[in-house]
Amino acid sequence: MSILKVIGIAGPGEPLANEETFETLRRLDEQYPNVIKCLSTNGLLLPDKIDLLQKYDVGNITVTLNAIDPEIGAKIYQFVNYKGKRYTGIEGAKILLSQQLKGIEEAVKRHMIVKINTVYIPGINDQHIPEIAKKVAEMGVYTFNVIPLIAQYKFANITPPTMEMKRKMQDECTKYIRQMRHCKRCRADAIGKTRRGCSVLPIRNTVILF
Repeated sequence: MSILKVIGIAGPGEPLANEETFETLRRLDEQYPNVIKCLSTNGLLLPDKIDLLQKYDVGNITVTLNAIDPEIGAKIYQFVNYKGKRYTGIEGAKILLSQQLKGIEEAVKRHMIVKINTVYIPGINDQHIPEIAKKVAEMGVYTFNVIPLIAQYKFANITPPTMEMKRKMQDECTKYIRQMRHCKRCRADAIGKTRRGCSVLPIRNTVILF
């Protein structure tokens, strides 16, 4: 008898850009209908794929939302690939944000449990994070997860927030929405069984990049 209770599909990359994701969900729905299915996404394709996720009984969605101001988003994302076209700057950030908010709205409407991951980037979005928490709370999101930056690539020279800084940010955001406090670092490319009985299957293909 399987001990798995939850199966989560995350990275590396964007799972909604992979047909393998939906084949996996289809098989899970057929063979393990009672397993809780979770999926993590950057949200760009969420409005386009939400009906399929509902069809395969994905009940938990995590969306990485790092800004609700396109000017801040433009400082975070190098580019956005959408429907075969590459967008940069504020234009790309606006497209991404619009899709993210539509996707979150649709997921909540379908009674999915929605969690938001926000990467805490000092000097970039740190003053903005409580606004994100307030916005998603108003949309009906269930919980909010503040993730300290892993300093690499374009943010290699930024000092990540300390645990104390993270706790203070969580305390500020908890005015609006419940906080997920047990997560210390996001590893979307993890694979295997956790103590909570959660398996993670890595799916490749990046749609947006930091």
